[in-house]
Amino acid sequence: MYEKDGEKYFVVDSHLHYWDASPGNWVPGAEQYAKGWIECFHAYQSLGPAETHWAIEKFQSYTEDDLMKDVFEDGHVDVAVFQPTYLKEWYKEGFNTTERNAALGSKHPGKFVANTRFDPREGEAGMKQLREDVARHGSTGAKLYTAEWREGSRGWKLSDPEAYRFFELAQELGVRNIHVHKGPTIWPLDKDAFDVSDVDHAATDFPELNFIVEHVGLPRIEDFCFMATQEPNVYAGLSVVIGGLMHARPKFFAKVMGELLFWVGEDKMTFGSDYGIWEPRWQIEGFVDWDYPNDDYSDYPAVTTATKKKILGLNAAKLYGIEVPAECALDDGQGTPAAQDDSQLVTR
Repeated sequence: MYEKDGEKYFVVDSHLHYWDASPGNWVPGAEQYAKGWIECFHAYQSLGPAETHWAIEKFQSYTEDDLMKDVFEDGHVDVAVFQPTYLKEWYKEGFNTTERNAALGSKHPGKFVANTRFDPREGEAGMKQLREDVARHGSTGAKLYTAEWREGSRGWKLSDPEAYRFFELAQELGVRNIHVHKGPTIWPLDKDAFDVSDVDHAATDFPELNFIVEHVGLPRIEDFCFMATQEPNVYAGLSVVIGGLMHARPKFFAKVMGELLFWVGEDKMTFGSDYGIWEPRWQIEGFVDWDYPNDDYSDYPAVTTATKKKILGLNAAKLYGIEVPAECALDDGQGTPAAQDDSQLVTR
């Protein structure tokens, strides 16, 4: 929990990882991709404050102690949501798997939500694995990586018929929160596979699912905003937005946040640190202190304490059924976290 100026913020970090990208986990023959992937991630870390940068050796495989200290002891986070990314074509045991995440979570009850994942190209075997993951870990969310390579395929779309079979199964199993990676390209994946154009198709056809678009489609912010405002069940996942822009590109950050607040609304935005790319502490402290830099942004909605409380934790807590302490809840008249219709005209 973070407290500033008498206000208490319940923080849900809805997008973080516990990966192993060490050389011992690289697939023989694919070392250039495993190495290039983690080095590209490491380059993104330079967008945060200099004192938070790690050496590449630590970045490749940080420890349980590192994570618990950075996220919970120092980082103000109350509950964290693991988002797996497998990449087994490059990493022998996977880059960041449901099993590895859940094993850590089991050692720290109440601290973690272990999301699962699925890939429709895996067919019946993938559906069987999804059932087993939900039964074993109680997952109510899934992370989808539409750009992941698999057996010569370099991506898939949420609108694919095979994907619909998995969405139907997810609904049946109670997996309601679908986190989709749609953002900056990571080498060597293909840029087109990160496009947001398939999200509205699936969101329309599966209104009972919540589609949290991680990284809000950056750099396609306008495409995402216009799509998200028409789809009540599409949410903006702010991983990369805060970590990648707030420190390094403050003017662009103000524009992106303003567009999101105008079109999508404060009830449909969730904080994610993207740890271990960036540590949560400086992001949370900086965001609580943040406002638009000047009157040039006056046609965007105002940023209030309630806005920040929703984004930093209350929206994700609502989506995941996480209990919020009474002292961190909103007062009457401050809106409903995770409400699906919140975009607004600006009257100030």
